[in-house]
Amino acid sequence: MPRFLQYTEFGGPEVLKLITVDKPTAGPGEIVVRVKAVGLNPVDFKIFRGPAAETYGATLPSGVANDYSGVVEQIGEGVTRFAVGDEVLGGARNYAMADFLVTTEDATIVHKPAELSFEQAAGLTVVGRTAWATVEAFGLTDADTVLISAAAGGVGVLAVQLAKRKGATVVGTASESNHEFVRSLGAIPVTYGDGVVERLREAAPQGYTTALDNHGPDTIDAALELGIPIERINTIAVWGPADRGASHIGGAQASTEDLARVAELVANGELEFPVSGIYPLERAAEAYEELERGHVRGKLIVVTD
Repeated sequence: MPRFLQYTEFGGPEVLKLITVDKPTAGPGEIVVRVKAVGLNPVDFKIFRGPAAETYGATLPSGVANDYSGVVEQIGEGVTRFAVGDEVLGGARNYAMADFLVTTEDATIVHKPAELSFEQAAGLTVVGRTAWATVEAFGLTDADTVLISAAAGGVGVLAVQLAKRKGATVVGTASESNHEFVRSLGAIPVTYGDGVVERLREAAPQGYTTALDNHGPDTIDAALELGIPIERINTIAVWGPADRGASHIGGAQASTEDLARVAELVANGELEFPVSGIYPLERAAEAYEELERGHVRGKLIVVTD
């Protein structure tokens, strides 16, 4: 029988349990997708641990994850843009971690480029839309010097490359073990932690125009100390007083067409998008344990086969 990962109480990865469910059928306007792979995002554990559950509409019992790739298994009456057998990627908030899911044409779902693996495709929805939206929002040019935190993470990897495509100079914070990787993406790597402001000044003595925070309040504080105007600072990691008034542009500000563009850029090799680890569905909890430990380069993926 089809499997579905769920939790009945908030907590750490240990609350995630794999159950069996009936195979879904497509009603009018619906699409049943046979899931091939699922991409993990930090927001997932913020949801199943509880702090972000209300924000993202998770009620108990709840499923897990958003990003997926797969093959259209069945379509309902009225579906016109997708056909059985189409390879797709998209988002299904709080129920992607399963063998099958049900979605609609109006949801976040696009055709997967043939050259893109299911594993890479599964990781793109949240980070691809977020990176695209944040870079586009600031109209970056070759006159900009951009600070991007967590530059080796899922959003950071794409944001660095998209900003470079605009001609911007990019400085990215990352652990020392990821410096060569960040440099290979075209950014100047800087180690985060104590003394980061001085290291950032040394990396770009001309000064900074923009900051894209994917990590937390330390980045916002550093950006302000570096003289970046608050209206040129965006965060996807901090809300409330700690954001100091920074903007909160993210994936919600990107369209499905934007996601399709990012997928094409990865598929044709114009953007690098590494998968750092692949887990089977029955070990999804272990994958989340690794994600929570941090320092993941690119994306962690769970596969159903």
